[in-house]
Amino acid sequence: MAESILYEQPLNERVRTFLRLEHLFDKEDHFLAYASEWDSRASLSLLLDIIDMLTRSDVKTELIKEMERHAVTLSNLKQNPGVDLHRLEVILDDINMNLEVLRDSKYQPGHVLRQDELITSIKQRSSIPGGSCNFDLPAYHYWLQRDQSQRSTDLDRWREDLLVIKKSIRLALLMIRNSANPVIEQAVNGFFQKPIEGNVACQMIRVALPVNSSYFPEISGGKHRFTVRFMEQESTDQRPTQTKHSIEFELHCCIL
Repeated sequence: MAESILYEQPLNERVRTFLRLEHLFDKEDHFLAYASEWDSRASLSLLLDIIDMLTRSDVKTELIKEMERHAVTLSNLKQNPGVDLHRLEVILDDINMNLEVLRDSKYQPGHVLRQDELITSIKQRSSIPGGSCNFDLPAYHYWLQRDQSQRSTDLDRWREDLLVIKKSIRLALLMIRNSANPVIEQAVNGFFQKPIEGNVACQMIRVALPVNSSYFPEISGGKHRFTVRFMEQESTDQRPTQTKHSIEFELHCCIL
């Protein structure tokens, strides 16, 4: 669907974690591209959020499982005469390079950040609203006034051992998203429900709507079925309500 907005709903905890980390990495990339003190603050704050997620979830192990599963799936496609073998080998090489690092017991993502004294002091104050103010953390204030090239060097050093996690998540999600065969469906009175076949491992639902659509989807689902409700919200101070109109939309069931 040309000029569309894509809405995504993960159907398991692993993909939910991957999507949240992708979101944080994308935001961090945005602020890293700019030079002001506030961009450096935002970038560092996002790195702390990423570390917090990695601490609460065994992302390294989950990525290894996901990469290994994709490697097996792609290797089985080599016998398919319609497959672009060169592209397949490139993707498999990317997977195997990431797996080599992830499997290394010495690789602990976020180790550099956790061992840094300045980062530790900032993290201790991060739960307090305004806790990173210059009078609370003069060392942080001093760092923020350093030349932009020095701040960029430090940010690159702090995030370096997170890059394999970032690359692996993007590769895993790319393969999951590309596994769908989009179909056009219709939600009667704004409601659509579909069962998930028992032998299909559906990991994510994606709904595409035109950018000028007056509706947005609320997607929910589990192992056996998923539901899409199309909502209207005329103003942000009003509660969204399910539309009474029938909505045509593009549906992606990502089954890889």
